[in-house]
Amino acid sequence: MSPILVVVIVLALGFDFLNGIHDSSNVVATMISSRALSPRVALFVTAIANFIGPFIFGVAVANTIGHEIVSAESINTSVIVAALLSAIAWNILTWVLGFPSSSSHALIGGILGAVVIGAGWQAIEMTGLMKILIALFASPIVGFLVGFIILRLSLVASWKASPRVNSLFRRFQIVTALSLALSHGTNDAQKSMGIITLALVTGGVLDAFAVPTWVILLCAGMIALGTAVGGWKLIKTLGAKFFRIRPVDGFASQLASAAVILGASLVGGPVSTTQVVSSSIMGVGAAERVNKVRWGVAQEIATAWLLTIPATALLAAGIYWLLTLIIK
Repeated sequence: MSPILVVVIVLALGFDFLNGIHDSSNVVATMISSRALSPRVALFVTAIANFIGPFIFGVAVANTIGHEIVSAESINTSVIVAALLSAIAWNILTWVLGFPSSSSHALIGGILGAVVIGAGWQAIEMTGLMKILIALFASPIVGFLVGFIILRLSLVASWKASPRVNSLFRRFQIVTALSLALSHGTNDAQKSMGIITLALVTGGVLDAFAVPTWVILLCAGMIALGTAVGGWKLIKTLGAKFFRIRPVDGFASQLASAAVILGASLVGGPVSTTQVVSSSIMGVGAAERVNKVRWGVAQEIATAWLLTIPATALLAAGIYWLLTLIIK
C-alpha cells in the first residue's frame, strides 16, 4: 500500500472521529436534557450502538458515496485527500464555534470542489449526485413533519395521564436513543467507508468497489470513539437552546430522527444526522406551541447548513491546487 493511501485512510478515520464528536450531541442531547440517562452513560451506550449499526443494516450508503458520485477511473488520490482535509477543517471550525453543522454536507462539498478542479465537471456522476442532494435536503423537512406528528400522537395517547407518565417516556427514550444511535452508525460511519474504498480502487489495491471488512471495523470503531468522547458544547446547543426538553419531547424527537435516518440508510441515501435531529426537535416543539421554539437559534444553524457545501467546495479546490504545487 502506497504512502498516499495510508494518508487517505488516516484522514478518513480522523474525519470519522470528528464526525462522532459532532454527532454525539445529536444522538444524546435530548436524552440528557430530559434526564433519561446521565451524560456519560448515554454517550457510552450510544457509542456501542454506533459501532454495531453498519454490521446489522449493511453498507448501502458507503456504496452511494464511493461508487455513485464519481468514477474511480477519472480521479486521483490527491482529489480524495483534498476533499477529506476540507471536511476535517470545517468540522474543527464548527466544533470550536459550537455550531452543529453537517459533517455530511462538509464531505459532499469537499468531494465536489476537489473533483471539479482535479478532473472537471464531467467526472461527476449527476444521477448519484442528485440522489445524495435530494436525501440531504429533503430529510430535514421530513424530520420536522415526522417529529410534529409523533409529538401530537404522543400527547393524545397520554391525555389525562398522571405526572408519572414522564417516567415511562424516560424509559422509552432508552430504546429510541439506541435506535437513533444504530441508525447514525449505519449512515454516518459509512461515508468514510465509501471514501476509503474509493481510494483503494483508485490506488489499484482493489479491482472493483466492495467495502472490505477491515474498513468497516476501522470506520465504525472511530465514529464510536468520537461519540464516546462527546462534543459538550454541541450537546448544550441541541439539548437546551431550542426549548426546554421534556421526556415526551425527547422520546418523540428521537423516534422521528431514528425513523428518517434508518429509512434513508436502507435505500443508500446519505443524510445529515445534525439536520434530521435538529429539525425533528423543532417539529416536536412546534407541535406543542409554535413560539415554544427559539427560532433565532434555528436560523443560526440553518445559516451554517447553507454555507457548508459552498465553503468546503472552495476550500477543497484550494487545497487540491496547493497539493499539485507541492507534489510537483
